[in-house]
Amino acid sequence: MKNTLPILALILSIIVMSCRKDFTTVPSYGKLQFSKDTVFLDTIFSNIGSATYNLKVYNKSSKTITIPEIKLENGNTSNYRLNVDGLAGDNFNNIDILANDSIYIFIETTIDFNTIPDPLYTDKILFDNGENQQDVDLVTLVQDAHFIFPSKNNSGIETLVIDGKETEIQGRFLTDSELTFTNEKPYVVYGYAAVPSNKTLTIEAGAKIYFHNNSGLIVDKDANLKANGTLNEKIVFEGDRLEHLFSEIPGQWGTIWIREGSYNNELNHTQIKNGTVGLLVDGQDTSSPTLTIKNTEVYNNSNYGILGRNTHIVGENLVIGNTGQSSLACTFGGKYSFTHSTFTNFWNNGIRQLPAVLVNNHITYTNDSNQEVTEINDLVNANFINCIIEGNNNIEFILDRIDGTTFNYMVENCLIKFDDFNNSFTDNNELNFDDTSHYQNNILNSEPDFKDVTKNEFIIGENSDAINKAKPTAVSEDILGIDRSTSPDIGAYQHITF
Repeated sequence: MKNTLPILALILSIIVMSCRKDFTTVPSYGKLQFSKDTVFLDTIFSNIGSATYNLKVYNKSSKTITIPEIKLENGNTSNYRLNVDGLAGDNFNNIDILANDSIYIFIETTIDFNTIPDPLYTDKILFDNGENQQDVDLVTLVQDAHFIFPSKNNSGIETLVIDGKETEIQGRFLTDSELTFTNEKPYVVYGYAAVPSNKTLTIEAGAKIYFHNNSGLIVDKDANLKANGTLNEKIVFEGDRLEHLFSEIPGQWGTIWIREGSYNNELNHTQIKNGTVGLLVDGQDTSSPTLTIKNTEVYNNSNYGILGRNTHIVGENLVIGNTGQSSLACTFGGKYSFTHSTFTNFWNNGIRQLPAVLVNNHITYTNDSNQEVTEINDLVNANFINCIIEGNNNIEFILDRIDGTTFNYMVENCLIKFDDFNNSFTDNNELNFDDTSHYQNNILNSEPDFKDVTKNEFIIGENSDAINKAKPTAVSEDILGIDRSTSPDIGAYQHITF
């Protein structure tokens, strides 16, 4: 019995010690520090959830503190949602922060534009109460928008019927009342919005079109797209995540697909950015261009800026930059003419296999019998006049020909990056820059002097080798409306002083 009592005492003391908190706390005394004074949740569309933003709360003191209360000022009527150190809600009690430590607060929101008096929606996160209360502002700009989306039923989401066949492409054809996109408020597209045959989609200057993930625009055969912006009111096509974090991320949406059989499409003063393929243009060579594209910028697409397949494209003052494969790919033959355009590729999100500009007369695919098939087609012409072709690879211009078809091209007064230091293309007769029947007055491997390739700023500076080296053409103004009727520079821009 004598030995039992000390053992019981020891067990009791262990139990007591195990139940004791590892630390003691003091109440918060108004000295919290924050990673930011205001959390801007950027711009969101009505009823579309925001990205998740974070706020870090620091206890810089030498003592562990307890925050009696953390809450949203608007309480359960707030449109913000909080997660405090792993707990979701709008009101939290007795939150501990260890000495010289911190916690995370995550913030999201979804707001109905029609339920708020002001598009600039605000609230506060309150820390503690009384004299020790501190706060952090929350700010979100909410935009109303036109939403275009396919229907949904018990069978799933509506898909498109193309050429009389069901596809797996989620989307729908636009109705007659939807065939004019105005600039009054933006358009948000879920799935693919398709322009029906024998109809025209007109997009007014200043209109903004935002595509959700795996979404885009299809122009069906015998349909047309007329998107004519102005220098001061550009038309913009991009993804629907407007937060600054997403402003330069490629691959956020699909493509603008102009199908074979659609002609006389027009893009002028537009921006196309952050898609998978900026423009996919199919067609057959005709006297009328499939696409005429002028004064347009195409940036940050994860595969191609413009992918043409046996089609007819006319481009002037066109700028394409930074894509995962080619900025411009003119494939499977066709007819192409580009004047005063800048094709660049300084892609830094991985290894790029293709040049900035690729021209070929063939296409390879796997048929229904799982056999690889290569078809060839006439390259009626591919003309490049006063163009810059540049990038961070040694070879940024390739003509890839398979014998058996017409293969016509002309390259004049262009500045081209082509440094074949290991003689990989010596046997490619199409890349003989001394052949004056195809190449005239070109400049190889010289300095374009771009302003900032990381920001897609491809205007040239006063040290550019493209200055005064262009031949006069009918394209008498640059992409910014600057006169180039005398002493024109190569590329889409006249030079400036940075």
